[in-house]
Amino acid sequence: MSHSASAHTFQVDLRGLVDLLSHHLYSSPRVYLRELLQNSVDAITARRAADPGAPAAITVRTGGTLTITDTGIGLTEADVHRFLATIGRSSKRTADGGLDGAGLAAERGDFIGQFGIGLLACFVVADEITVVSRHAADPAAPAVEWRGHSDGRYTIRTLPAGSVPEPGTTVRLTPRADNAEWTTHARVVELARHYGSLLPHEVTVVDEDGGRLRIDEAPPWQRQHGSPLARREALTAYCRSVFDFTPLDTIELDLPAAGLRGVAYVLPTALSPAQRAGHRVHLKGMLLSDRASELLPDWAFFVRCVIDTTSLRPTASREALYEDGTLAAVRDALGVRIRDWLTGLAASDPALLHRFIDVHHLAVKALARYDDELLRIVLPWLPFETTDGNVTLEEFARTHRTVLVTRSVEEFRQVAPIASAAGLGVVNGGYTYDRDLVHRLPEIRPGTAVTDLDPATVTAHLDAVDPSAEIRAAAFLSVARETVAAHDCDVVLRDFQPVTAPVLLLDNREARHERTRSGLAADSDGLWADILGSLRSETPRAQLVLNHLNPLVRQAVTITERGLAVAAAESLLGQALLLSRRPLKANESTLLNRAFISLLTHAMHPGGAPSAPGTDEPRKEQ
Repeated sequence: MSHSASAHTFQVDLRGLVDLLSHHLYSSPRVYLRELLQNSVDAITARRAADPGAPAAITVRTGGTLTITDTGIGLTEADVHRFLATIGRSSKRTADGGLDGAGLAAERGDFIGQFGIGLLACFVVADEITVVSRHAADPAAPAVEWRGHSDGRYTIRTLPAGSVPEPGTTVRLTPRADNAEWTTHARVVELARHYGSLLPHEVTVVDEDGGRLRIDEAPPWQRQHGSPLARREALTAYCRSVFDFTPLDTIELDLPAAGLRGVAYVLPTALSPAQRAGHRVHLKGMLLSDRASELLPDWAFFVRCVIDTTSLRPTASREALYEDGTLAAVRDALGVRIRDWLTGLAASDPALLHRFIDVHHLAVKALARYDDELLRIVLPWLPFETTDGNVTLEEFARTHRTVLVTRSVEEFRQVAPIASAAGLGVVNGGYTYDRDLVHRLPEIRPGTAVTDLDPATVTAHLDAVDPSAEIRAAAFLSVARETVAAHDCDVVLRDFQPVTAPVLLLDNREARHERTRSGLAADSDGLWADILGSLRSETPRAQLVLNHLNPLVRQAVTITERGLAVAAAESLLGQALLLSRRPLKANESTLLNRAFISLLTHAMHPGGAPSAPGTDEPRKEQ
């Protein structure tokens, strides 16, 4: 049994396609002018491939309608039928890289547009588009007019001889009422400057009164300057006009193999590493994106770039860079250039290096973790929080041959006053990258020892109290141990400096993990509780160390009344938690509230049985 098949052609709903472009492919209706400028630049490129001396000018006229005229290659009647009447077809796309339909041997890489849908973007702001074109290769060829409508209708007609005196193309838009703002003179000038300021051809915007405004200008890195200082000032002025800030420094970028030139500007203020900087990327002079965060490595968040390139590929919307091997290679090469600038500062401009590190030390720390050469140069300059204040590791290591590092900010807050009084050198390793970098200090400074801080190290520097004082405090210590045991904590009495520190909470990560495990096990049931129970360890509990030299503690250990002793023990534990300066958990906040209420109750009912908080009944002794 035979079956026959028939061929069919897709039917395209132009209104639906325009809606797709405006709401999903393009970020804003403003891209219509970029597409028009882009087509004009490509037409001029095609004409100059055969005639390098051909004029290169683009003129945009505003008024009731908007027109854009170029001195490019133009279109024949056959080209109009083939390209303007077929959605998605481009005169610049051929199998062998040549210019289809133009009869010119142009390289595909010379053109900006790639996808053959640029003219459709104009339907986002206009209901009618008129294209009048005269081909440059055949002087005898008549001019052709193509008139298209957003509902899919179009007409083509040949114009009388002499009606278009010069080769080239004029596109005229009749704006829609709901998008008329995009074709006003002020908006067109803004968009032309935004997209076309670095185009290599003359771009002029003409208002309805005939006033002319030149848009294009050579970027400062392509101009000749009288001196290095003048060049630097020009690059800085360009940063102010484009990014609206005065840079800390400028880094010129030049990758001839990638056809890339531009400038990286060092931000004068700190930026979070999670906040990706947007870079301005021009493709053959046309602005591709001003939010191209993928241009540089993640660690280089302290610079913003403006570049012009010929090798990077755009996405279909031509508003971002296509992620491929070329982009990855360019990103790595630019990262090397920025790193070289940074390492060169140590020798050429130490004062600028200090200013840069003051602002961007987090970025430098992120980079130094993976770059041995940079680590060697900048690690001695980086500031760290230590028991000697915010100092560089070089300064700190000169005073302390053994450098102790905490694992968390909380741990540093707990031990810093006591460690400082005991002469221990402790660095806060709780901040991002700090602990890893401090542990690499011996690579840069041989003879320096670095080790993680252990609570036992601090305990060893606390003096035992006189045995008679320990005996006198025994009753209070017994109640205190019983009280804080509910928080997986023990109580010890010691003498240590400074006298102003009444308590010290010594904790370690293993003890915290064990308490977390125990809490999860208590809240679980069945198999999961058994699994957590099997992981139980004999990790020592946290220690609440009372400073017997402190007047508050000396007074507290004399308390004999049990209720007041309980309140005092809870208050001391609460004070230790507050001194750690970490967020309090719900049960810790409850502990503080209960302790203060108990102390107030005892103060308001001296000599009698105080009422339990929230009741009118006397508190019963346990």
